Amino acid sequence: MNFINKIILITAVGIINFVHAQKIDNKAKGILDAVSANYKSKNTLYFKFSYGTGSGKISKNQTGSFYASKDKYKLKIMGNEQIFDGNKTYSINEDEQEITIAKQNSKETLSPINYIDSYKKGYNIHYIGKNKNLDIIKLTPTKNNGIKEVFLYVNTSKNNVEKIEQYSTDKHITTITITEYKENPKIDSKIFTFNKNLYKNYLITEL
Repeated sequence: MNFINKIILITAVGIINFVHAQKIDNKAKGILDAVSANYKSKNTLYFKFSYGTGSGKISKNQTGSFYASKDKYKLKIMGNEQIFDGNKTYSINEDEQEITIAKQNSKETLSPINYIDSYKKGYNIHYIGKNKNLDIIKLTPTKNNGIKEVFLYVNTSKNNVEKIEQYSTDKHITTITITEYKENPKIDSKIFTFNKNLYKNYLITEL
């Protein structure tokens, strides 16, 4: 799995149908419901984030940015970009000069706007407590998927997630910390459009 797909995994986790029964406490569910409703109510979203990875502890940090307009989004990190125009996903690797194009339907849209709903479908959800002004919710998968546990740090006064920590069964740690967040910013719709003319020397593969 390449780097940009790992980003999408942590921010969108899954779109997988789990068959095991869930354990969901009402306080945690109420917080996630409010966050989900807040994200979905916005026409556009923007955030800058710090992405950390490591085995046993965080040893590497990178900065990325994310723009969204309803189900469309653009993600950029480490010279890689991913664009979803509402119909197809374009994964652009600048170092390798390669582009992969994949068609997706609306139910498979990988966006932070709907990742909380995806978590609720495949994870036991428990309210842990507070860390300063942030409420902590622990998620554990209902089925073995390589993830041991996930912690969401939620600002309930603003109904948004400020930090995500994911711990894998192989002791790998991944974190996303939101460093800048804007609701309904003005975003040029062109950034969600893939312009093939800009990548004349790239190898393009359409799945």
